[in-house]
Amino acid sequence: MTQAEKTTTVLLVGVGGQGTILAGDLLAKTAAASGYDVKISEIHGMSQRGGSVSTVVRFGSDVASMICDEGCADVIVSFEAIEALRARQFLATDGGRLFVNDEVIEPVSVAIGAGSMPTDIDGALAQLDAVKVPAGRIAREAGSPKSTNVVLMGALSTALPFAADTWREVIAKRVPPRTVDANLAAFDAGRGCVA
Repeated sequence: MTQAEKTTTVLLVGVGGQGTILAGDLLAKTAAASGYDVKISEIHGMSQRGGSVSTVVRFGSDVASMICDEGCADVIVSFEAIEALRARQFLATDGGRLFVNDEVIEPVSVAIGAGSMPTDIDGALAQLDAVKVPAGRIAREAGSPKSTNVVLMGALSTALPFAADTWREVIAKRVPPRTVDANLAAFDAGRGCVA
């Protein structure tokens, strides 16, 4: 089966307000512009209150559904470290890739005293062979602190079969005009940090 015939599943996870929805849209539009059939599903949860958000993007020659079962995600991109640990059961055990923003956001349950922070987050991510991306720092250096999501799409782009120029064209059309240059710089820096 060729890459074009295989259905590839990408799971994006994060916390409300981190830009996972825009990132999913960029990924889906890049896949479509590259000639793939695409299905996308978003779960917002309590996103407006800092809760978990997830987006599934599946692409291939003929995508039957947008469901991501446990062990199904070829790639997980986590916008926050704890969300990566919450989603780890979805990562394919055979060749699955995990990209994680190095940021940790204290969950609401911890903030109100109803829960506790996981221990040894870095060790758990290392066991999953996670690629840690300093996305916040890279976004600030690129001149757009809000483009952490685009930095992560740059990192993700190294694991997918789409041309970098296709990504850039989609980003330039999708982000606000005044932020195009900073977002393109963020994307290229994200690619560069894992390439």
